[in-house]
Amino acid sequence: MQQGRILVSHDENSMPGHFHEFVAAGSASSGVLIVLQGVSNRAVIESILLVWIASDAQEWVNRIIWLPL
Repeated sequence: MQQGRILVSHDENSMPGHFHEFVAAGSASSGVLIVLQGVSNRAVIESILLVWIASDAQEWVNRIIWLPL
């Protein structure tokens, strides 16, 4: 969280569990975006742009969402 970067990952199987354990242990994350396999790059890019334009970085702290939106 020191650099304020949101993690983007294809790991929809184990990442959510690891993320929730990480946060439950008292650690802080800038957020995680899970990109489903097979989703078009365009849909993912549009979703990331929407997140960037329509929200503040603080809204994503310790949150995990699936893309595309």
